Amino acid sequence: MSDTPISDFVRSYNESGTVRMHMPGHKGHPLLGPEVLDITEIKGADFLFEAEGIIRKSHGRVNELYGSMRSLFSTEGSSLSIKGMLAAARAFLGADAKFASARNCHRAFLNGCILLGIDPVWIFPGKTSTSVCASEVTPADVARALDADPMIKAVYITSPDYFGNMSDIRGIAEVCHSRGALLLVDNAHGAYLKFAGEGLHPLDLGADICCDSAHKTLPALTGASLLHISKGAPDWLAEHAAAEMSLFASTSPSYVIMQSIERCMHELKNGLAEGIRDCCRQVSECRKRLVAAGFELIGDEPMKLTVSAAAKGYTGEELAGYLREHNIEPEYADRLYVVLMPSPFNRPGELLAVTSALEALPGRGAAVICDDPVITVPKKAMSPREAYFRPFSRIAVEEAEGRVCARTAMSCQPSVPVIAGGEVFDKKIIKILKNYGIFFADVIE
Repeated sequence: MSDTPISDFVRSYNESGTVRMHMPGHKGHPLLGPEVLDITEIKGADFLFEAEGIIRKSHGRVNELYGSMRSLFSTEGSSLSIKGMLAAARAFLGADAKFASARNCHRAFLNGCILLGIDPVWIFPGKTSTSVCASEVTPADVARALDADPMIKAVYITSPDYFGNMSDIRGIAEVCHSRGALLLVDNAHGAYLKFAGEGLHPLDLGADICCDSAHKTLPALTGASLLHISKGAPDWLAEHAAAEMSLFASTSPSYVIMQSIERCMHELKNGLAEGIRDCCRQVSECRKRLVAAGFELIGDEPMKLTVSAAAKGYTGEELAGYLREHNIEPEYADRLYVVLMPSPFNRPGELLAVTSALEALPGRGAAVICDDPVITVPKKAMSPREAYFRPFSRIAVEEAEGRVCARTAMSCQPSVPVIAGGEVFDKKIIKILKNYGIFFADVIE
């Protein structure tokens, strides 16, 4: 039985010589190259959100690999998968159910809340942080939130976070399930975790629903994402998740991206899993060498390096500039940190070259002092949805103190909110916004 039923269909269709009197307009002419693989939902090609044919078969291959009750494709990234999981949980739990989330959520979570009328309850960890990216919420933090408000019936966690911090998903799942709440996990950065070692992926740790961005760490095209419903989740979610996902999705899904997901799954079954484990071992060795060279590293995700340059006397932006001088482009840099994301598809020697370049960085003596404010939730005036649909104007953040935020303010990347719609600007939030290079904001008139 083929691992790639969608790809097989497209290849057969191309070879048939059929006259393409259907979308898309390029008719398979290779203007860029992939057009020959780019079809639409013609007869035999199945329908992404009503899949009963080749797409459903391809979903089944993912179910087998990840051990899910059902897995679905998104060709619009995990932004669609996140909104899909929220919609499915919302429809299952009902309009009165509340959703709680760690604050370091992606903007897609807030966008989904606005569209679905969810007013999120924020969970902050006992451990303080000066970064909007990091939010190491613990089972105890979740338990406090659920015990304080029995109407919370779903908890949303981002793990790994953008810096590679991994939450105790097993412990959080136990807390949620003991109190009758669903656990939703944004695992966008951790699609590879299923293959990096035992008990690392949210599906193996008790999450009810989670999303994986296949394109972030696996060899899939940008926009390739998976939405998983676990075997322990209510059957209703598996039965209705595709329909709920379609609420936000294009009716013209990319068959090129779907074929990319298929090929990625094929690679995982045929040697890539071992390549992932080998890459994780290389990252571990790199981590040891960088610590020995005087760097501080944060996060425990096994295939990511988040480097603080402060101990060497540099800012994150300066360190990123140094790496670019050595022809190395990082994933992300801010005032303190640089994020590096290797994968098994880096060319041989590239991770070693990165390590050697960092080891050669001359120290400056005095460490960079971080005087950033601790991240807290601003005062709330109204829900994100109510704020979004109010008249608004854009002003300089220096003039925003006391005003109500109309639309979420964040830097991209990492697309994590500094202040959400409906919250009130204060001096601390204004300083944090400036630290992230955000100098204008939308406020309610």
